[in-house]
Amino acid sequence: MKKNVYIIGSKGIPANYGGFETFVEKLTEYQQNKDIKYYVACIRENSLKSGIKKDIFEHNGATCFNVDVPNIGPAKAIWYDVAALTKAIKFAIKNNDVSPDFYVLACRIGPFIHYFKKKIKSIGGRLLVNPDGHEWLREKWSLPVRKYWKFSESLMIKHADLLVCDSKNIESYIQSEYKKYKPKTTYIAYGTDLSKSTFSPDSEIVRKWFQEKNISENGYYLVVGRFVPENNYASMLREFIKSKSKKDFVLITNVEQNSFFEKLKLETKFDRDSRIKFVGTVYDQNLLKYIRENAFAYFHGHEVGGTNPSLLEALASTKLNLLLDVGFNREVAEDSAIYWKKDNLSTFIENVESLDSDEINQLQVKAFSRVKEQFSWEFIVSEYENCLMNRN
Repeated sequence: MKKNVYIIGSKGIPANYGGFETFVEKLTEYQQNKDIKYYVACIRENSLKSGIKKDIFEHNGATCFNVDVPNIGPAKAIWYDVAALTKAIKFAIKNNDVSPDFYVLACRIGPFIHYFKKKIKSIGGRLLVNPDGHEWLREKWSLPVRKYWKFSESLMIKHADLLVCDSKNIESYIQSEYKKYKPKTTYIAYGTDLSKSTFSPDSEIVRKWFQEKNISENGYYLVVGRFVPENNYASMLREFIKSKSKKDFVLITNVEQNSFFEKLKLETKFDRDSRIKFVGTVYDQNLLKYIRENAFAYFHGHEVGGTNPSLLEALASTKLNLLLDVGFNREVAEDSAIYWKKDNLSTFIENVESLDSDEINQLQVKAFSRVKEQFSWEFIVSEYENCLMNRN
């Protein structure tokens, strides 16, 4: 039986950046079950970055439809999801769909979801929701916005026919926090690419980047991610400065016009430590893989969210992974990484540097095996297709 699935909430494909965008890109790229037809909502500005001006276009076999959204500040994402879901339902009616699925990524439109649920139910459809992480805990949001996120989350969970959680910790939280709604949940993780960089140490782009940043292979700790408080940059910087390590601390992140960056500079004086190197962003994925593969170790300080893409990428490519000791990270890496607490990282760094090569190699083999078995895109896409074709 043919199955139409409408995906709402990513900026769209082709993916230019972002976790949800990459997820939709890979879900369609690695599609195995040809009985599924994907329709993907795209915000027009994302499509224009790829040179696409058409209202409707095809990508990876999916039908993509552009949505125009006014620039109205923080409410822009809410407007986009509402407009995209409205369009998706119109498509389903026009297509005379039988049992379509509407998969909404994140919990932005809770106050409106009861209205949409009635529409979806009237055409025999099913509402699926990916609750993402604990968005209401993120420090970047003001208190009123955080309260909105929590309220919106509760309504999305109340009305969803199925919640697809990319973290077992998130699934447990939903079952506990919203027990009164008797939510139906399933766990399907995020995926990652397992291929290695095709660059060599002699590649021109590699040597140019390493020379410009004054960095050498295996001579640095690495972190890649958004520069936000809940990723614990303050702890990592403060503790690294206290350590006696001779290695560099390389941070691949965007700090332009970032007040948090200036605040941390005042608090930690990291600009006085020549080992701390903010090197901007790296958009060349092949180069980024090489940088990961040739780090001495990877720091991961995330403590809000589900299965984090940057953690999976690190486990697939970096020799030694040093993770903040929280449930989200332990459920992904299990015994293939080493875990640190916020107040002991400086001592931890010195202990890690005494590990011999055999110990590091064993951890690397474990990490890659873990990712290959449970987080490859082929595996994740097959899990999704089974979920979408099963109405029980």
